[in-house]
Amino acid sequence: MTTFLSTQDVARLVQRIGLPDLLRRLVAYLEADYGRWAEFDKTPRVAAHSADGVIELMPISDASLYGFKYVNGHPKNHRVGLPTVMAFGVLADVATGAPALLSELTLTTAMRTAATSVMVAKRLARPDSRVMALIGNGAQSEFQALAFHHLLGIRELRLFDIDRAATAKLVSHLQGTPGLTLTICTSIADAVRGADIVTTVTADKGLATILTPDLIEPGMHINGVGGDCPGKTELHRDVLAMARVVCEFEPQSRIEGDMQQMPADFPVTEFWRVLAGDAPGRESREQVTVFDSVGFALEDFSALRLLHDLSRQLGLGQPLDLIPLMADPKDLFGQLQLNSQLRAA
Repeated sequence: MTTFLSTQDVARLVQRIGLPDLLRRLVAYLEADYGRWAEFDKTPRVAAHSADGVIELMPISDASLYGFKYVNGHPKNHRVGLPTVMAFGVLADVATGAPALLSELTLTTAMRTAATSVMVAKRLARPDSRVMALIGNGAQSEFQALAFHHLLGIRELRLFDIDRAATAKLVSHLQGTPGLTLTICTSIADAVRGADIVTTVTADKGLATILTPDLIEPGMHINGVGGDCPGKTELHRDVLAMARVVCEFEPQSRIEGDMQQMPADFPVTEFWRVLAGDAPGRESREQVTVFDSVGFALEDFSALRLLHDLSRQLGLGQPLDLIPLMADPKDLFGQLQLNSQLRAA
């Protein structure tokens, strides 16, 4: 029997555990899986692009578990009452192929993205970072803000979005958070001035330059979250040229990340090498670092593992007859007759 976790189930799970603790557990699961990078069968995600967005499949497996995520990115969706990003995922047993978990991943993707950002920032940002600029105050902004506040010690958020309603929404959710100061800024330049970390999480599908070299100060860490498909960027190419750039999975990131602007020989480092100690993270206080984040299937695999473990511990989720249970596994046709008999009764 497959366990199904709805958005309501995941919301209940967060309420039971608390978002800060769930984010900490996510970071731990992510570090454990990135720490065994060589054990995974990895491939760039499969993408179907259209004028308005992209639909993607993100598969990955190790010797025991297979996972995939279906996810879209449609920046105009808010106009028709839908999220920009919608997702679900499956975790299956490699030995039998049986799906163990079917779960929503729309809420979970926001949480795992924030946890991944913190995991990398622990190695790339200066340890005494306390001020973060948050450029783009939409659907993922609260998750990024709270992850950096609770897990990395950020005390002031400097906020900017061209949509003032998005910033007002973010402030309404975060105001009153103990130890966190919210500063609304009138421009990107105003927001990033004096920031230790700059997180960009904008949604438009276009070759944008949210950050230009004149805005970058020595020692900044840039958490570039919004540039995540071909033809979509947030950073001027000269920002990358002046920085140490870390990515998730280079074959995917060179196509989808901000580094799509750079030549094929532009030097980048996959994060697993930093975690393993094979490559340095931050090398000096003055160095500018960039995490060119596009989202990788391993992160969803980690999130699905955590959801599966917690659903069993907390008794959440519903059993789902996704696969037929048969007395004779060779008699698939018999399931049609059985179902007809049940309807007749």
